[in-house]
Amino acid sequence: MMNEDRTIPEVSRAERFKSILPAARSRWKLCLSTALLLVGFILAMPVRAHAGIFSVFDELFGTIQNDMGSSLKAINQMTQEAQQLYQQTVWPLAMVNQARGFVSNSISSYRSYMTQLFHLSSPSATLANPQQLETILHSRQSAQIPALQTSFTTNFGAVPVVNTASPQDRIMIDIDDALGQENLKTTLIADQGQDVVLATADQMENQVAVSTPGSNPYITAQAQVANLRCQAFMQKMLAAELRQEAGRIAHDNVLVKRRATAAGNLNQLISGSLTNR
Repeated sequence: MMNEDRTIPEVSRAERFKSILPAARSRWKLCLSTALLLVGFILAMPVRAHAGIFSVFDELFGTIQNDMGSSLKAINQMTQEAQQLYQQTVWPLAMVNQARGFVSNSISSYRSYMTQLFHLSSPSATLANPQQLETILHSRQSAQIPALQTSFTTNFGAVPVVNTASPQDRIMIDIDDALGQENLKTTLIADQGQDVVLATADQMENQVAVSTPGSNPYITAQAQVANLRCQAFMQKMLAAELRQEAGRIAHDNVLVKRRATAAGNLNQLISGSLTNR
């Protein structure tokens, strides 16, 4: 009974496959014949259809050549006239080349000398410690500020310790050293900023040498920005100079005050001596 149950499904599956196969073949033949009929129908009808399509293309090409072609020709003529106006009247090519040549000649003639002038250091110190300080001052690098502070103390001395000078003298020495170091650091940073401004000026000068007509507003805007940067550096240096001058005036005023105090003390001593007699 077990063997009979296993063989019965296998026979039924084979019979089903045999029954389905003719139907699938008939459907495939039907689809193939339908496709062949459609291809034949399409190939049989393209004579008039193609003629109609080619006539449409002829009309399109005629419209482009006749209607749009005349407009395009007029536009090209106006463009050429405008180009001739700019090249001959507004921005003559000969004048533009002359201006470019002038800028190029100025760069080749004066830039090297101006660069040497701006970077002239002229060292004058002869001793080791002053030479080190002078080298730092002419380095044009703000990264040398810590070394500048150390070299300043080495050359100008430190503030006296307690009980080696009067409190007023120690305060004045500290203030004067602070103002001196601040201004020296400011000049070091200003020298580095000057190099940046000069590099920007050289870049703009190179742009002018190869600039095209119409780029003047952009170069002018760059020049205005560089000018504002120069003004900022000048204001910074002027503020440092004013601080130094104010410190010097205050220092001189302290000396006057100390002389007035000393004169008052002397008058009291003299008056006391005369009274005791």
